[in-house]
Amino acid sequence: MQFDPEYIELQYKKYVDNIPNLLPDGIVDVDLDLLHRYNLLHYHSIDKEYQSITRYFQVNQTPEKITLINDQFVIWIIPEKTDNLSITYTLIALRTPEQLSLEVGFSNWGIYNTSRLVLRVLEKFLFEIQENESVLNALKQNGPSQAA
Repeated sequence: MQFDPEYIELQYKKYVDNIPNLLPDGIVDVDLDLLHRYNLLHYHSIDKEYQSITRYFQVNQTPEKITLINDQFVIWIIPEKTDNLSITYTLIALRTPEQLSLEVGFSNWGIYNTSRLVLRVLEKFLFEIQENESVLNALKQNGPSQAA
């Protein structure tokens, strides 16, 4: 299914209005613990599996946000400034032929709000979502005993 820009915009508005219901754990704050858990503390350290992932996105930019679209994902990067604090929110939706489904949202603020960190954390989440989808697809095709 080809997703048109109007549909993607409607989904974005629906997600933003319903984040507490769609993401019960809420928006993940990028902090030292998260960076440690995802092995992102070392400036030059890049996981070999993670490094091999290449993605091409169509980029749509408005004053409100940047939208990245490819055949697997739709990503919204939303910069905000509240009380002189800059925050970057990122929402990731998995794209299937039938629908978009919001998978995760995260926020970068303070010393963690750099374009490099936003993109590194985004890549890590995309990698995890892709791995989870591979396992789920294997479960659907082979049953639980052969997926692991």
